[in-house]
Amino acid sequence: MTTRIYFVRHALPVQEHADDRTRPLTEEGLADSALVRDFLRDKNISVFYCSPYRRSLDTIRSAAACYHKEIKTDERLRERESGPGKNNYEMFRKRWEDHTFHEEGGESISMVRKRNIAALTDILGTDAGKNIVIGTHGTALSSVLNYYDPSFSCDGFMRIIDWMPYIIELDFDNTTLVRKTEHIHIEKQYN
Repeated sequence: MTTRIYFVRHALPVQEHADDRTRPLTEEGLADSALVRDFLRDKNISVFYCSPYRRSLDTIRSAAACYHKEIKTDERLRERESGPGKNNYEMFRKRWEDHTFHEEGGESISMVRKRNIAALTDILGTDAGKNIVIGTHGTALSSVLNYYDPSFSCDGFMRIIDWMPYIIELDFDNTTLVRKTEHIHIEKQYN
């Protein structure tokens, strides 16, 4: 029995908004969320899960409304907690070269991967055989992709870093990934 999960990385957020949890989408990001809705409209989605962060929720909200579904939030699906380090190429490379590295007060790639995989495993058990949407973030999604394909590393992360929104489909047989298909992405400049 195949479980199909559409991971939806959020659309373009307001960069200047200080609080990571409540960071809204830009007007352009809100408009792009309609592309997400239109793509998912005929995918027979049974359930919507999401990070509790506003930008992820707002990216999939209209798609969930099309199906008359509530969005189930899960704290484990949130983005990486940032420490005082900068988000630049040097820091990205350092985090991806050593998955245990993290700034004080921040999370490592392995910490993010552990909680996201725990959430995904629970979802695969609870909603086996269904078509599912998971609203997510760049590092959170990348850590999941790395779990199933260790060759997905910093280069893979850098490839998708400016794709907002981005939809990738992962098909599972029980908890084994059997197929991965990239669908839509819109390249934005966000730094």
